[in-house]
Amino acid sequence: MDSKERQLTELLGLTARTLTHLTASMTSMSFELLRSEDEVTRAAGRRMIDRMATISSGLDEHWRLIGELTGVHVAQEQIETVHEIQLQRKTITPIGG
Repeated sequence: MDSKERQLTELLGLTARTLTHLTASMTSMSFELLRSEDEVTRAAGRRMIDRMATISSGLDEHWRLIGELTGVHVAQEQIETVHEIQLQRKTITPIGG
């Protein structure tokens, strides 16, 4: 693989990882919406979880193809997801509060 191909492969991996993190974050937020007392909000959370599951299965295909390109197959368990995002979550206190 030449330098450009390596860079493109790395870019694909970074893009897929970013999309995986974004999907995990949105899924986590959707589960938070399910805690709402408002039925419309809970329904929106359920719909978003379904959508994220569809997107996630598409990302699985991305990871499979990236594995074929690089010769390094990444198991789903090896992809950092919600756990990492939760570790980075910060508590924001209101100004003057």
